[in-house]
Amino acid sequence: MNGKQENLALAHVRQNDGGEWREHLLDEHLSGVAALAADFAADFDSSDWASMAGLWHDLGKYSMEFQRYIKTVSGYDRANAHIEGSAPGRVDHSTAGAIHAVRQLGAHGRILAYLIAGHHAGLPDWHAAETGGKALSIRLGAEQNHLLDRIPAQTVPQEILTQPKPTTKLRGGAEGLHLWLRMLFSCLVDADFLDTEKFMNDAQSAARSGYRDIADLMDRFDKHMAALAVNADNTPVNAIRADILLQCREKAALAPGLFSLTVPTGGGKTMSGMAFALRHVIQHKKQRIIYVIPYTSIIEQTAGIFRDIFGDNVVEHHANLDPDKEDARSRLATENWDAPIIITTNVQFFESLFAARTSRCRKLHNIVNSVVVLDEAQLLPPEFLQPIADVMNQLASHYGVTFVLSTATQPALRSFQSFGGKPFRGLDEVREIMDDPDALYQKLKRVEVSVPNDLQTPRDWESVATELIQHPSVLCIVSRRDDARELHCLMTAKEDGKDTLHLSALMCGEHRSKVIADIKARLKRNEPVRVISTQLVEAGVDVDFPVVYRALAGLDSIAQAAGRCNREGKLDGLGRVVVFIPPKPAPPGLLRQAAQISVSLLSGDTSNALGRDLAKQFFEHLYVRAPSLDKHGIHELLTQDARDCQIQFRTVAEKFKLIDDSAYQTILVRYGNNDTLLGKLGKEGPQRWLMRKLQRYSVNIPKRLFAQLAKQGDVREIWQGIYAQVGDTLYDKTLGVVIDGNITPDELAI
Repeated sequence: MNGKQENLALAHVRQNDGGEWREHLLDEHLSGVAALAADFAADFDSSDWASMAGLWHDLGKYSMEFQRYIKTVSGYDRANAHIEGSAPGRVDHSTAGAIHAVRQLGAHGRILAYLIAGHHAGLPDWHAAETGGKALSIRLGAEQNHLLDRIPAQTVPQEILTQPKPTTKLRGGAEGLHLWLRMLFSCLVDADFLDTEKFMNDAQSAARSGYRDIADLMDRFDKHMAALAVNADNTPVNAIRADILLQCREKAALAPGLFSLTVPTGGGKTMSGMAFALRHVIQHKKQRIIYVIPYTSIIEQTAGIFRDIFGDNVVEHHANLDPDKEDARSRLATENWDAPIIITTNVQFFESLFAARTSRCRKLHNIVNSVVVLDEAQLLPPEFLQPIADVMNQLASHYGVTFVLSTATQPALRSFQSFGGKPFRGLDEVREIMDDPDALYQKLKRVEVSVPNDLQTPRDWESVATELIQHPSVLCIVSRRDDARELHCLMTAKEDGKDTLHLSALMCGEHRSKVIADIKARLKRNEPVRVISTQLVEAGVDVDFPVVYRALAGLDSIAQAAGRCNREGKLDGLGRVVVFIPPKPAPPGLLRQAAQISVSLLSGDTSNALGRDLAKQFFEHLYVRAPSLDKHGIHELLTQDARDCQIQFRTVAEKFKLIDDSAYQTILVRYGNNDTLLGKLGKEGPQRWLMRKLQRYSVNIPKRLFAQLAKQGDVREIWQGIYAQVGDTLYDKTLGVVIDGNITPDELAI
């Protein structure tokens, strides 16, 4: 529709290239959002609620104040579809619809009120809290009635204003109310963005389409695996991998739900898990595959493997994404995960399921009816284990999600009673994909683990270094950054530094990637290489050493370290895994507790240190002894007043942080040839493409140490809230960030 529409309410306006005005009529926008939201919510049988939320979410825009506002500020930023969020003097247009919902539906209207009131600012708390933002109970108070009453009744079409009460019941009962509301919220905000984008930027809207369907991707995968089989060496390990792959393909026909894929490290879990997921999607008409990985330090490897097979049908969504691997379509897909294969992290996946912000919640409805592979599932954090188990049960029972817990060391996630008598509501319906995991572990035994008889007396680093230097190729994994640095320095002093490499999270992502590539290349050429690393190398980094040393740690970590030894089974005999007692204990907290449990379990017979029975006992001890499996009381915050539809969404989002970033400060370091990027940031400020590139050069350091570096002039603020290295001495080309002075033990892991 062209030309000025003086008497019709507007949702958005823009000028085309010729200067002609284009109007997005409010009636059309509300109907469009309602239809889209209803379509999204159909996947969990809640279309009536989502449709009503769409019809009422922008009722406040019918007010004379908003219409005057939108016409006054028509010189808006075209990149911002929701212009009222960026201009001064904006008009509150979201509260009116929330109030209308409660007037029309009574207590049930609160369901819609959360969605409508939060569709820009995020889901609110019901009660006032310290997290910022106005509580919903206040926004629905009588003093806010004017926001609805100021709208002339005759301006709102009756077919929008008057709706029958939704009849669909919530999913998952009172325990699952918070997730159902988040799913509805996701449907609303994604529909709102997409409908607005279609009007404001039709080219961008069109760029969202064009992905291949899963059937085509499975065909690509099968051809890739067939080619690998033809070229693979005829070894016992490859024969076992082929059988694992076959079992995964066959078991994909089983009914959706919770599965475990228990395969020793090096058994081909990554490819076999994808084979299961592809066939399961097709067999049960699911939408997509979401591959969840614990660390950003290893996600690039897995994403690279899948991208080689599936091309640009794979979308990565994590903090350290290399922007050179992105295109316009993949950037758009990270907003709402509307792609066939998503590769993401534990942090991104689980924090989104407890999030309040619009940007974080927008993708949630695309988790519905999907297959989620949790790689290295043993790394789920114990302090959040209860809310994680709860949300997984809800997703599997009420939203058609199939989970695959893929790991060599399955965590003990069945329900149990803790020492304090508090029950853990676990995952009790998990089916194992492998026919006989115990036999599989015996067949895939490629290492012998050596455990010292005395588990109390530590060794000194000098003796460890002297021993390591005897091996041309060896990997040594320690639990503290300062240990890695000290041992590396001793090693390089003994051999002039030519063959020993260092890995820790004090190195930026770009640096780590180059070192890992160098390690793999040296191993492939059978050249000497000795690696001193923190535990970041344990989960998913495909390296194959004849000998691996591991500082005493949890049995799960020892098993993961063993997975880097004789991985391909090409040695004449068994590989050697040597457990030793380091000079200093592991950092306090979970790492130290895990090491202490290992001491108690290994004090007897150590002949089967990697056995599944011992691993099961380890996790049972770890979880039962944990101070809490819901450290921040997430379950109570979400459910204590759920029957009255009173939920603290924003408070929960603040507390559910798998990584406590409040204790750390990110700095941008000088590495490689990134001076130009840092200079551009300092002159022009942050731009999305620039910050994505610079994430590859970021390091997180404890705030206490950051303050020390800032005082010394080693870092400075180059843009508001963004800090970068000054000079050349802070970042070492081998060790990463070099911090002198006292470092507390809890600042030393990874």
